[in-house]
Amino acid sequence: MKITAIKTRVFKESEDLINFIIAYVHRLPENSILLVTSKIVALAEGRTAVAKDAKSKEKLIRSESELALPTKYCWLTIKDGQIMASAGIDESNGNGKLILLPKDSFRSARLIRKKLLSKFRLKNLGIIITDSRTMPLRAGVMGMAVGYAGIKGVRDYRGRPDIFGRKLHFSRTDVVDSMATAAVLVMGEGAERCPLVVINDAPVEFCQRLQKNELYIDIKDDMYRPLFEKVSKR
Repeated sequence: MKITAIKTRVFKESEDLINFIIAYVHRLPENSILLVTSKIVALAEGRTAVAKDAKSKEKLIRSESELALPTKYCWLTIKDGQIMASAGIDESNGNGKLILLPKDSFRSARLIRKKLLSKFRLKNLGIIITDSRTMPLRAGVMGMAVGYAGIKGVRDYRGRPDIFGRKLHFSRTDVVDSMATAAVLVMGEGAERCPLVVINDAPVEFCQRLQKNELYIDIKDDMYRPLFEKVSKR
C-alpha cells in the first residue's frame, strides 16, 4: 500500500473545493483512494462560527450534538453515531474561527467522487473524509472517517474460518477508519499543510453504492457499555 501526502497552500473559507483538489492532484490512477481532511470540506461549505464566550460555544456544541456531557477537558459528545470531543468542533488552524464538521460528510464524499470520476475518467475511486479522534486510555490522536464513498467500509469475517478452521463469530475489519488513520499520520496535526492524501494498492473493495450505517453499532449493543457504566458509578 502506497500512501502519498500532498502539500498545499492554505485553503480559504468558501473556496471551490474541487478546483483546489484538481490544482494539486494532477493524476489519480484507477482503484485509488483520495482522503480529504474534514476541515477543508467544512471550510468550503462555510461551516465556521465565532464563539464570543464559553456560553455561546456550549450552545453551538449542544446544537451540533445528539448527546453532550461536560467533562474536565472538553465536552464528550455523540454526533452522527460517533463519540467525539466537542461535536468535532475545532479551533486549530481556524485563524480565530471555530471549524465545524461538514453538514453531511457522506453526501460531500459522493459529490467529490462524482466530480473526480468524470475529471480523471475513472471507474473505481474511493473518497474518505477524515477527522482526528482520541481513543479512551490512549494518548494522541488517530484518524476516523466521518464520511466516505466508493469503497466498502467494513470487511466482514463472520462465518469464515481462521487459520485452524475455527469459525469466526465477531471479527470485522474497520477498513475506512484504518485508511483514515494512515492518512492522518502523514497529514499531521500542526503546520504541515497536507490536507490531501492519495492511497494506492490498498486492500479494499470498491463499490458504486454503500451501506451508510454499516459501521454503526447501537449503544445498547456496544461491547464497552458495561465498562463505561461501571466506571461512571464509582
